[in-house]
Amino acid sequence: MKDILNLIKNKSKFYSIGNISEENIKEAELILNIRFASDYRMIIKEYGAVTFSGHELTGICNSKRLNVVDATKEERKYNKVPEDWYVIEQANIDDIVIWQDTSGAVYQTMPNKKPIKLCNSLLEYIDF
Repeated sequence: MKDILNLIKNKSKFYSIGNISEENIKEAELILNIRFASDYRMIIKEYGAVTFSGHELTGICNSKRLNVVDATKEERKYNKVPEDWYVIEQANIDDIVIWQDTSGAVYQTMPNKKPIKLCNSLLEYIDF
């Protein structure tokens, strides 16, 4: 699992807001009524929220746009997805949203289209 932390950290234009407490992670999970996949938990625990190579992954932070709780609640209004999915990235292009389920698989949604499975893990998505 440490591989995912190194992979992100070594991406170009890497920036993070810093580590997040386990208590804050559990609070976010409680609000969303889910358990984050282990790779996502590791990323937000170490980095909070991150940007790299043109990507902005949600996390736990004060930015409503990058906060996983706020982004997930907002996107659930517009996307019919299973309740164990949470937003990991809003592409801000054609209303594309990238989601992860609690097993770790990564999906893409677009308005009026069926969700597409992109990857089996967040590591795969980041290395995509």
